[in-house]
Amino acid sequence: MSDQPRPPRIHDVAKLAGVSVATVSRAISNPAIVSEATRQAVEAAIAETGYTLNFTARNLRQQQVGGVLALVPNLANPFFSQILSGISEVLRSHHLSLLVMDTTAVPDQPAMTVLGPYLTRSRSDGVIVLDGQMDPHLFARAGCPPLVQACEWIEGLSAPRVLADNVEGGRLAARHLTDLGHRRILHLTGPEGSSLTTSRREGFLRGLAQAGLPAPDDSHRMTGDFTARFGQQVAAHLLAMPDRPSAVFCDNDEMAIGLMHGLIAAGLSVPRDISVMGFDNIEMAAYCSPGLTTIRQHRARLGRRAAELLLAQMKGQTVTDHVTLGVDLVVRGSTGPCAET
Repeated sequence: MSDQPRPPRIHDVAKLAGVSVATVSRAISNPAIVSEATRQAVEAAIAETGYTLNFTARNLRQQQVGGVLALVPNLANPFFSQILSGISEVLRSHHLSLLVMDTTAVPDQPAMTVLGPYLTRSRSDGVIVLDGQMDPHLFARAGCPPLVQACEWIEGLSAPRVLADNVEGGRLAARHLTDLGHRRILHLTGPEGSSLTTSRREGFLRGLAQAGLPAPDDSHRMTGDFTARFGQQVAAHLLAMPDRPSAVFCDNDEMAIGLMHGLIAAGLSVPRDISVMGFDNIEMAAYCSPGLTTIRQHRARLGRRAAELLLAQMKGQTVTDHVTLGVDLVVRGSTGPCAET
């Protein structure tokens, strides 16, 4: 006979905690449905016995893979970090893993070839889609796991959404700049076809109207791609304009930071010569010089809410929610009064 002690079992945890095996199982898999005292007793018993749950066996019993797939349009964009952290936080509490895939990583191959194998219940228990420019037909096949859309939405895809209030964010940006006396404001938007571009533009125009300003012509709008490199390139365009705007509202922080870098490198002062404003409040916004005025999305909260809606679907609940989370104006040093007023 082996002298090795047997590994602790769930029955040992239940005996030490003074509860049933079923209660231990509930406390592990869904702690929200047991009392705080029971949860603490079970956790203490687990720690004392050294019990570890066999997640592979559990997933096989429940016919689960044990993981959720997040589809992200650009992993290099720091905007997604807190959203993924929020998603992971909720999944981890339910003993689920997070698999992240960059939807632009293989641009030369058809999306179905790259993503198709992952959009099945044999590869993931659920999908959170953060790319609003994907083909909705990708998710219409039989066997596709439950879906939640986050940050953006795909036209034609019927699935719950968790979004920031992008319209209100655009309105807040316009009102902030007009309250500072700016009248010639360039709007550097996101890509055409993006739901973010449409919503933020709608809000921006609404804010201008509330300030009593007419809708600007096309010379006061440029279409960007959400990258810092593009923002830097826009600086040269502004310098060449005969009637340069006094302020620029960028549809994300990366373009705004790139723009500021280009303007300062060319010898202009931000905000004395031109005010610059972004959207998202990524971490770098507070540390660039000057600090970037921006619209704050509550990204970790958005990720957590998306994961919660997905988990509800994975448990068989019918979820049709379209959740809109509030945004805030964060004023830093990159915007100031218009020198012409």
